[in-house]
This record gives sequence, C-alpha cells and structure tokens, in this order.
Amino acid sequence: MADVLPSFFSLRLSCHSRTPLVASVSSASIQSRRLRRAAVSVVIRPKRNTRFAGLVTHAVIAEDDAPKWWEKSVENMIDVHSIEEFLQVLNEANDKLVVVEFYGTWCGSCRALFPKLCKIAEEHPDIVFAKVNFDENKPMCKRLNVRVLPFFHFYRGADGQLDSFSCSFAKFKKVKDAIATHNTARCSIGPPTGVGDIDLLKDAIPKEKPANATR
Repeated sequence: MADVLPSFFSLRLSCHSRTPLVASVSSASIQSRRLRRAAVSVVIRPKRNTRFAGLVTHAVIAEDDAPKWWEKSVENMIDVHSIEEFLQVLNEANDKLVVVEFYGTWCGSCRALFPKLCKIAEEHPDIVFAKVNFDENKPMCKRLNVRVLPFFHFYRGADGQLDSFSCSFAKFKKVKDAIATHNTARCSIGPPTGVGDIDLLKDAIPKEKPANATR
C-alpha cells in the first residue's frame, strides 16, 4: 500500500455543518505492502477560522488479513502446486481414496462449492483431498482432460483412477455418491498406479486453452 501512496496527501471531508475538513495521511504510518495487515493513521484537522478550529480527530483504517477463500483448508486437504507434488500425493496415499478437485480462483462455482468440500473432508479424515489450481498447472490439467471447472478425479491405490466428472454447487451430491461408492473397505493388490499410462512429465505439451466454469 505504501508503494501506491504519495509521501503526503490531503483528503477533504464534510461534517454536518458542511464545514470543510482536511484529513492528512502520512505514508510513514503505513507498513510494508508485503505484510498482510497495514494500518493507516488519519488525522482530521478543520481549516482555520471555522467553528471547529480546535477539533482534531484520529482514525485508523486496517486491511483485512483473512486468507483468500481458496487458501482455507482442513487437516487432510493438500494444495498441489506441481506435477511432481501431484504424483507424490497419489503415491503416498497408498490404499486411501484420493479426491482431487481442480479449481480456479476466478471460478464462481468453485468458490460456492468449496465450503461443502471442506465440510465433507472433515467428515472423512480417512480420505486424502487434493486441490489443484488450474491456472498454476495448465499443462497437467490439459493432459488429464480437465476442461471445465470445478472438476473432480478419484484415485485409489493399485486401482488408479476410478472416476472423473465436473460438478457444480447444485450437483454436489455427485461427489458424495462417488465417495460412498469408492471408499469401501477393501485392499488393493500392488503399488499405487496413479494416473496410469498418462505421461504428465512429457515435454511436448499441446496448446493451452482456458477452462470453462460449470454453471
């Protein structure tokens, strides 16, 4: 914030009597923009020769340091930032069910659905939930045929990918039904197969296209 404010500026205000006031803001009171919380000290001084000449008012404006909606998480939910991390999550899950959500920070359907996903993750601590930001992982999403957001993949051990579909807030029951189907008591024979024969690390990547949001 300090980078976008001049060293000193004046803000004109009006009180009930329509007497002009001048609010002075010093950029020295603003913390670095790299910090999430910054305070701005505002001093309001009336102009001379007014009935409010002796009035001085201080105010503090603070930025909200709450995390963005996609930054919220639960204990068994993992943020995936690369192909290597994605493959590692699938491999380390062993025989656990892995539910992968592909989302976009700009996607309204993703944002509306996310609280429900967090709740169901809390209800199933035995399941691994992974979040993949589409814009950060476009090559991988392209190879996994993710073209609509939000999109879900289900993986489990040696069985590999079990299911995949797009899902909106109104159709979230599809996620619940898939969990009920695939999270049954069973043992996979053999190591986790992950994405199977799909080579996510292959150098040749098709031209990227933006994903669409599910309505």
